[in-house]
Amino acid sequence: MRENFNNWVSRQLQGQAPGAPGEAGERRSRADRRHRVFWSAVYGSFNPRRRRPPRRLDDSRYHAVDWHSAHLLAVSLGILILSVADAFMTLRLISEGAVEVNPLMALFVVHGDIAMFAALKMAMTGTSVMLMVFLARHRFMRVVRVEVILYGILVAYMVLIGHELGMLQGVADLRIF
Repeated sequence: MRENFNNWVSRQLQGQAPGAPGEAGERRSRADRRHRVFWSAVYGSFNPRRRRPPRRLDDSRYHAVDWHSAHLLAVSLGILILSVADAFMTLRLISEGAVEVNPLMALFVVHGDIAMFAALKMAMTGTSVMLMVFLARHRFMRVVRVEVILYGILVAYMVLIGHELGMLQGVADLRIF
């Protein structure tokens, strides 16, 4: 019995034997579900499997979830919209004689590369917000949740926009559009 099985295995490995003994043939369908990326993303969005980290593990490790709270979307969109408004107002203020305080962004504004300034600002802000949403359930330095930091960034952007609006009111000719 064992010898027949070993012979079948060697023939199977060489591609000479049919399916497993007792099998009627290949049962799997030909369509590989791993090639349906768009469908997987849509299906996973409406039927998430990992809504929260496992119960038995502590907060110090990263646990992937595929469903994030709706309020994180609102906070993220708010940060991104305020970042775009900040970029427009920064360029407007610089055209009126203001100075860019951020040394990295000042390199692009001083040399007149406005497109690179806008692209870099949106890329840095978008990547940072996305990373913080992924880590929203974790604690930064085991003290404060990253979710709270996102709210802090939103409030800081609101204060910054208010300050820039105040600076723009000081300009005699206010033409934003």
